[in-house]
Amino acid sequence: MPLRLRVGRKGYVILPKAVREAVGIEEGDEVIVEIRDGIVLKPARSRDVSKLREALRAHAERLRSLEGRREPRPGELSGVSLEEEFES
Repeated sequence: MPLRLRVGRKGYVILPKAVREAVGIEEGDEVIVEIRDGIVLKPARSRDVSKLREALRAHAERLRSLEGRREPRPGELSGVSLEEEFES
């Protein structure tokens, strides 16, 4: 299942926590970037792809469950937003 990410002004892309955990990427780890029919980004060491697929599927289901609502309830988006990425 494809995942859309936004490229920052300096070319940064933030990998969501669920993706990093699914493939075992931690701070300081190296990744491999391949240019094919697009860009392929993968950990320098191999991981179980089925875990990544399951994490992305669960994340997408959670996002779909929020569709059609005008305003989320307090705390409802805490698991689907980037707010964890910027906490101290």
